[in-house]
Amino acid sequence: MVTSELSNHHHHQHITNNCPMAKPISRNKNSSIFLSDGCLFLGGALSALILVWGFSSFTTFPNDTLNFETLSQNDAASSRTPDLTFDPPDKTFFDDPQMRYTMGKKVRNWDEKREEWLKLHPSFSAGARERVVMITGSQPEPCRNPIGDHLLLRFFKNKVDYCRLHGYDILYNNALLDPKMFAYWAKYPVVRAAMMAHPEAEWIWWVDSDALFTDMEFKLPLERYKGYNLVVHGWPHLIHEKRSWTGLNAGVFLIRNCQWSLDFMESWASMGPQTPNYEKWGKTLRSTFKDKFFPESDDQTGLAYLIAIEKDKWADRIYLENDYYFEGYWKEIVGTLQNISEKYMEMEKRVRRLRRRHAEKVSESYGDIREEYLKDSGFGKGSLRRPFITHFTGCQPCSGKYNAMYSADDCWNGMHKALNFADNQVMRNYGFQRSDLLLNSVSPLPYDYPHP
Repeated sequence: MVTSELSNHHHHQHITNNCPMAKPISRNKNSSIFLSDGCLFLGGALSALILVWGFSSFTTFPNDTLNFETLSQNDAASSRTPDLTFDPPDKTFFDDPQMRYTMGKKVRNWDEKREEWLKLHPSFSAGARERVVMITGSQPEPCRNPIGDHLLLRFFKNKVDYCRLHGYDILYNNALLDPKMFAYWAKYPVVRAAMMAHPEAEWIWWVDSDALFTDMEFKLPLERYKGYNLVVHGWPHLIHEKRSWTGLNAGVFLIRNCQWSLDFMESWASMGPQTPNYEKWGKTLRSTFKDKFFPESDDQTGLAYLIAIEKDKWADRIYLENDYYFEGYWKEIVGTLQNISEKYMEMEKRVRRLRRRHAEKVSESYGDIREEYLKDSGFGKGSLRRPFITHFTGCQPCSGKYNAMYSADDCWNGMHKALNFADNQVMRNYGFQRSDLLLNSVSPLPYDYPHP
């Protein structure tokens, strides 16, 4: 669940990240050798270089010294393309029989393990800081709702489109990796396993199956989260002052691939149904957050508890994002989509370069150009800017058991509009568009569309 307080904005001060990677020794490439010193100097320099190189091969660098830029320059050279065929025979954490992908199995020194893996796979070092793996998923059985599987397919297509446009990897999971961790708890074993399976990725991005991207051009402002390890949509005053379980939404979150995150998820998951304290945690969470109306321990209230009650341990590494629709409540978004479409069309009528035909692979640059004309539009509720993510929380497209406060038409028609709104942004690059957000029929676009 989310609240409608999306117009509240909070500015967060960045702090130093406690899950950095360590940097290797940099070498001076600009040293000169004077001819007047002849071969004696050259021989001494080479001997010293060999000695330093040999020593560095056996040296473990401290965890707080890795620098991504240095790693990129020294190891990846000028290549920005990871070599998918190269895996050296050197042993890594993958060769440790004690390492486990499952929750409840403590991993130690994960930052150092990731660092060592990147050193052995230098082609992945370039761009490591911005590398993101998106994860989503659904239940292992067919949907009860007759149109549920079709809707989930379209939601997944939307995420694939977004990842393709921005160069992100995506993993879709439909298996219960821990059968005891059901419902909303099922995502954490997947996130945990993905961290180990993707040491090359700095961020793991969970997006619920019923959430979709309604702004295909907007890109995560990763620099904004430089000092943080977990990003979730939320409002500090609702958690700290009002003790509301709707002060955040755990259906979409960005988590850094580091030791802090592994430790945090173990604490978070300790409230789940796989533990003997599940019922106890349900009572604790309900007594702490008075507006929580169901007795079970859930991940969203559990996260709010860790932020509010164990804030000295965790809160300073958690960014509660509310300056844009990191995860937006569908009910306040769907009714604005037609007006937003018209605003963007008017913008393109005025600005020739925004309606220029272009290859899909360069779409990001057009998002940057468009920003110049959106800077006064604001973010959140009431804005005519495309909402980044629209989340159909409470609609349950697979089971069909939508929240009683909504109607079936509200949910299914809302999803249809939002999916077509997003798909129009993709199809535009292929020369087609839906003129009506409630219809699936498409029509070709004339040259220079939408010329006034």
